[in-house]
Amino acid sequence: MDLSTRYLGLALRNPIIVSASPLSADVGMIRQLEDVGAGAVVLPSLFEEQIREEERLVDLLTSVGADSSPEAGSYFPAAVEYNAGPVGYLELVAKARAAVDLPIIASLNGTTEAGWVDTARLIEQAGATALELNIYRIASDPSVTGGQAEADAVALFQAVRAKVKLPVAVKLHPYFSAFGAVARRLDDVGADGLVLFNRLYQPDIDLVRLSWCNDISLSSATEIRLGLLWLSLLSGQLLHASLAAGTGVETADEVVKYLLAGADAVMTASALLRHGPGHLRTLLGGLETWLDARNFSALADIKGLMRHSHPNAEAQERDDYIRGLLGYRGPYVEV
Repeated sequence: MDLSTRYLGLALRNPIIVSASPLSADVGMIRQLEDVGAGAVVLPSLFEEQIREEERLVDLLTSVGADSSPEAGSYFPAAVEYNAGPVGYLELVAKARAAVDLPIIASLNGTTEAGWVDTARLIEQAGATALELNIYRIASDPSVTGGQAEADAVALFQAVRAKVKLPVAVKLHPYFSAFGAVARRLDDVGADGLVLFNRLYQPDIDLVRLSWCNDISLSSATEIRLGLLWLSLLSGQLLHASLAAGTGVETADEVVKYLLAGADAVMTASALLRHGPGHLRTLLGGLETWLDARNFSALADIKGLMRHSHPNAEAQERDDYIRGLLGYRGPYVEV
């Protein structure tokens, strides 16, 4: 059974990628993920706030005593020349690349260009196979228009793309006014891949303490439908960027559905956090069983098989929407 695929121009032995999570923060665990069948691994995200804080500390350290003697400038390197990127993350990139044969995809998570461009270059120098830009921004300012938010996302990618040669993917949330246009624009300016989608972790209210709580809820299979929709709409419509699904993979069924919709790769973290790294074997085994039962000999035979082919996809979605509402049946609804 040939499960190979291509993502970001990289050859993967299978389509299942371990997405950014605490699991990929340890080199020993990354080795284990390779052993149980991962196609690639995305390292935990390096957050823009971490970059800023380390830059602040470097500036502070290099300014202490700067006027104490004429020699001060020689024993405190200039902040602009100092490697202000989080050193620990760069070490993880280098060690992971040396430890496994899998593609190692670094991840930057933020909202602005500040610190990203230089850090992206350092990540490339550390040996990352590829880079994922996780653009996590809630445009809560009422003065920011949808067009501005979309343009900002594209500009952020372009700033990084101009400085590095390694493949770059963009992970986006779905809450743009015209997501298809954003995807097309990123494809036009050179994105090697799009990851659908970044989950926006929405807060809750603790009624006992009367405070906001931001506990993390792992994704579930009920969350795949929006990804299925957009994958099926974008598959075959982009000239350059490959597509990865990134939410709600719990069983092999979700893997198969995403591939049928048009994904080149399928990412998972929540299922592995729930069930352990060995769950990757279950996902791969289920994928092979499904393909074999239907006489498919290769993954390529099913990729995009169920993507939207209607000449007017918007009208088709509208028709499906109406049929779904009118066709609902339940215990309190007369047939």
